[in-house]
Amino acid sequence: MIVRAAMTSVWMLSAAVFVLAICQSVGTSGQTILATTLVVAMLLLWQMGKRSPTRRILFMALAVGVIGRYAFWRTTETLPPADELMNFIPAVLLYGVEMFAIIVLLTSLFVVLKPLGSRRLGKGLESREKPSVDVFIPTYDESTELLTVTIAAALAMDYPRDRLTVYLLDDGGTDAKVNAADQLNARLARQRRDTLQALCVEMGAVYMTRAENNSAKAGNLNAALPRTGGELVAVFDADHAPARNFLNETVGHFAEDEKLFLVQTPHFFLNPDPIEKNLTLFKRMPSENEMFYGVVQRGLDAWGAAYFCGSAALLRRRALESVNGFSGVTITEDCETALSLHARGWTSRYVDKPLIAGLQPETFEGFIGQRSRWCQGMLQIMILRNPLFARGLSWAQRLCYLSSGIFWLFPVARLTFMLAPLLYIFFNLEIYQASLQEFFAYTALYMLANAMLQNYLYGDVRWPWISELYEYVQSVYLLGAIAAVIRAPKSPTFKVTAKGVTTESDRLSSLAKPYFVIFAAILAGAIWCGWRWYVEPSSRDLLAVVGSWNLLNLVIAGLALGVVSERAERRRNQRLTVSRSGELSFGEQAIAVIIEDVSSSGVRVRPIGFDIKTLADESVRGTLTFEGSAEAGLAVVLRRRIPDARGISLGLEFSALVPTQMRLVADLMYADAAALSSAREHRRPPV
Repeated sequence: MIVRAAMTSVWMLSAAVFVLAICQSVGTSGQTILATTLVVAMLLLWQMGKRSPTRRILFMALAVGVIGRYAFWRTTETLPPADELMNFIPAVLLYGVEMFAIIVLLTSLFVVLKPLGSRRLGKGLESREKPSVDVFIPTYDESTELLTVTIAAALAMDYPRDRLTVYLLDDGGTDAKVNAADQLNARLARQRRDTLQALCVEMGAVYMTRAENNSAKAGNLNAALPRTGGELVAVFDADHAPARNFLNETVGHFAEDEKLFLVQTPHFFLNPDPIEKNLTLFKRMPSENEMFYGVVQRGLDAWGAAYFCGSAALLRRRALESVNGFSGVTITEDCETALSLHARGWTSRYVDKPLIAGLQPETFEGFIGQRSRWCQGMLQIMILRNPLFARGLSWAQRLCYLSSGIFWLFPVARLTFMLAPLLYIFFNLEIYQASLQEFFAYTALYMLANAMLQNYLYGDVRWPWISELYEYVQSVYLLGAIAAVIRAPKSPTFKVTAKGVTTESDRLSSLAKPYFVIFAAILAGAIWCGWRWYVEPSSRDLLAVVGSWNLLNLVIAGLALGVVSERAERRRNQRLTVSRSGELSFGEQAIAVIIEDVSSSGVRVRPIGFDIKTLADESVRGTLTFEGSAEAGLAVVLRRRIPDARGISLGLEFSALVPTQMRLVADLMYADAAALSSAREHRRPPV
């Protein structure tokens, strides 16, 4: 107790000295020297490597020093007089948004101050010691084909058969839907129920539905809890197929900690999101969610605040029952449930290893719909379940949940930063009073330090400036979502994100119009700024600064036009790169092959030591076998030959698959979780 009090006193004294240093007035020349020195020190630390926790904290402290100096100067020197209302009001709004952005930055720095490394494998258990596990796969309107893959992968998990039960929780075939007044919808619901019931019987899963569609996904999960009895509950979204070793990687953690309620794993996706697809960036840059799962969630884990992400997770039934199941006050039942359990003293762990493969929304409309739900749900938590006042949370957990919640107010800041330069360019409003020298000494060096900080912390999982693009394209529609939840916190409803959507041709998104309007306004601002710079020599310094800001916004707005220009996506089944040995038989001919990639509808193989020219043309029927496929193997049809630098590979389509054979396909795709890790790491090139 005495040691803790002493450490607290030291930290408080250090913080006080740090704040006093930030608030010292040193003049513009002194600030230039000071900030430049801090930035150079950051560069030197960067060159020394990122492995040392001490260097990491020192780097962050130096950056915060530059940021703090800017915030102090911005507060005391840059606002116009209060009696100039035309300038003062927009100036204060911009200032407020900037300070809020800095607060969000500081809370996020706390979260990632000391992220945990990869957790070791949980305690090894003998078969007889392993707890029973119920697998919940909630579904609403997903296709039978998609569900078949997920069920097959869940059934193929390496776990004692008598301790594993897979449940399909169908909210698309509830009694309410089957008996709906609309006869067409009722008939479709009955057909869905009958089809999925038959599928589950054939595959060895258990079909469940309920009377009403209350409380969306949380209600669906809660309806299954009293009708099942597994000690642990695994939750997989309908499009999240688990790797064979999912349970082996997660179950053991529960034996180490009786208060553990959650082991969360990252969400890994086989397909690009609309930004990656439409800008052709897929597999060339880290996935957008890698910043969260690769750094932020590890940081949350270090503070005991890793939270449930709705899928790819294993939970303790006893913990869920202690809070009456999954929370349903908000439309983000996952984070809300974790908040409730953390507040009751339960603990969580994050295993930073991809153990599921899922799908992202294929269209921009689907992407915006998904992000709107996340945004509204997290803000509902802030309003209805404010973590700052939640009894039972540690102060670190409170800050972590606060950081996760207030992040979703980014649309306010992003759109303000996009449009603010136009106030000076078009209306000559002086909302940011600074000379060119002051701009360099404070603003430019602050922006440089901030960019260095972001790249230092997240460079392996996020390209520079990509965050700005992602935030902007979301902000245009999320701003309305924010207003709606603030106006009526309980009004948002859960909407299922469409997955597995195909687009036959290039098209403009139905949401595209506002992006063209904003681009036109910023382009007009750039042209008018150039004209003013030519005819107003006395204003050139300020116009150069504001014009540069506006040009950066123009680049972001221009890229957004590419984002809303939807590219065709005809591939319905996504492929995963693997490397497995097999044998391909065409009649009496047996060919040794390396299996290079797999989807739920086909496979690509590379023959070993065989002359492809001796094969007949396409549409040759054969059988593919591999370890674990038994004697029957998978019936395939040769569809195409694929020449490349290493020779020729063969494109094979699975023929006449029945649901039970999907277990073999799932085994082929997900037996080796290393394939998921390899695909993830391949997208993390050094920046």
